[in-house]
Amino acid sequence: MSHHDKNMTLTLHVWRQKGPKDPGKFEVYEAKDVSPDQSFLEMLDDVNEELIKQGKDPIAFDHDCREGICGMCSQVINGVAHGGMDRTTVCQLHMRMFKNGDAIYIEPWRARAFPIVKDLVVDRTALDTIIQAGGYTSAHTGGVADGNALLIPKGDADYAMDAAECIGCGACVAGCPNGSAMLFTSAKVSQLAVLPQGKAEAARRVKAMSEALQECGFGNCTNHYECQAACPKGIDVKFIATLNREYLKSLCK
Repeated sequence: MSHHDKNMTLTLHVWRQKGPKDPGKFEVYEAKDVSPDQSFLEMLDDVNEELIKQGKDPIAFDHDCREGICGMCSQVINGVAHGGMDRTTVCQLHMRMFKNGDAIYIEPWRARAFPIVKDLVVDRTALDTIIQAGGYTSAHTGGVADGNALLIPKGDADYAMDAAECIGCGACVAGCPNGSAMLFTSAKVSQLAVLPQGKAEAARRVKAMSEALQECGFGNCTNHYECQAACPKGIDVKFIATLNREYLKSLCK
């Protein structure tokens, strides 16, 4: 059997929406000659090339690095954020996970805090707003110090690094039935809460970021744990417990 014979024909049900106020609808496209070695986004590129040849509007979707590190991917595939592969973003999802004749449903992130811009593109400014509220250290620390100048226990360093893996894609929000960004916010709070550089502003940070979380229209966490399941970096819900502890401690300061 030749390589060409192994290629697939797929039926795509793609959410198309001209703008935030447009009602939107699913439109059906046929993806032909799809190689199992292609990424999901490469398959969409080919579909868009055909649409452009036909004089039609291509499917709008977010992407950048295509290496699973930038956080731009934002597609719900067959009802699951990023397609449901463990620790995999849409750009890392390969077509070998599908079989010839499959029907694939492709939608944008669905959350009140993420208004649709066009088709599969959503506005994730709300996540930036949370970071701007306090996801940083404001103290000037001078030049870069030697790595061993500030001693940090390995357990704390590992904990901070695990939290810092968050790429801010918003899959946790899309996966949560409440549209909560608690996992995102808790990761950003936790990565600084255990480090000496972050402790000075810990109380102010967690209050400000928690307030921004509510003001942006995100839902509340009710422990479904869908956020952890959807996260392409495997961010653990233990960080939500850290956020809650940090918030309670801040009330005493």
